[in-house]
Amino acid sequence: MTRDNVADLLLSLSDRDRHILESLREFRLLTTAQLRRLHFRHQEEPTDAEDGGADGKRKKGHTTEGAAAVAAMRVLGRLEACGLVARLMRRIGGVRAGSSGIVWQLGAAGERFLRVVYGEQKRRRYVEPSPRFIDHTLAVADIAVRLHELERDGVLEVVSMESEPKNWRAFLAPHGARSWLKPDLFAITASGEFEDHWFIEVDRATERPDVVMRQAQVYQRYATTGRHQAEHNLFPVVLWVVPDAKRRHTLETALDAERGLQRDMFRVITAEDFTATITGAGKPTP
Repeated sequence: MTRDNVADLLLSLSDRDRHILESLREFRLLTTAQLRRLHFRHQEEPTDAEDGGADGKRKKGHTTEGAAAVAAMRVLGRLEACGLVARLMRRIGGVRAGSSGIVWQLGAAGERFLRVVYGEQKRRRYVEPSPRFIDHTLAVADIAVRLHELERDGVLEVVSMESEPKNWRAFLAPHGARSWLKPDLFAITASGEFEDHWFIEVDRATERPDVVMRQAQVYQRYATTGRHQAEHNLFPVVLWVVPDAKRRHTLETALDAERGLQRDMFRVITAEDFTATITGAGKPTP
């Protein structure tokens, strides 16, 4: 794809088209439902011109989620026809989920387009990933979407949010070797004058507790370097978001038994309790 091709494509795409491509670049995989939540509010509906190009203007509309879903599929279908996005064979929730369960990634043309826009040389290969990878990637994306919705609704401010690999942190371990901290998400949220910093791990109950504890020890070693504290005067809460109360109990028990951990640095919550935790609106359910 030449720079002339990119310039022509930039002129033909709407702002929302480009935002959809950027979201898929950041999170790798998103369902139709997640893309609708990010880019198709009911209160806003694009004109036909915006659906087809950059000249459209927003008007009031999308009075139902159904109307927003139809608009989302119309736009995604157009981007798919251009090779900018591609759907996976696997659909979340099966056939009964309808178009909401379709999983999308960047298409070959979309990957080349953004690579030229950002001046990147290394090609990112997009293939059909494993079910386990899909499940975890979509669960992480859903947390990011929920943060976006909380900010959009005026509940809190998302000062910063970084996904992998942008949020990776390199540091020297005690033996002098270079180590890496690789959270699923890093976020700074604010309410009023107060900021909260979060390293977020989305746990799907697929790893043994001892594997999770090794990850906790990496966080402990990174905290010991003092790098984040030197810049922000605090260390983030390490927040594990798990699928159910049974898994929460398993990880909390393992954390309590793990020697050498600064226990108050780590929290385990269910996905159901995420909003209350991140906003400080309540305590996790028993």
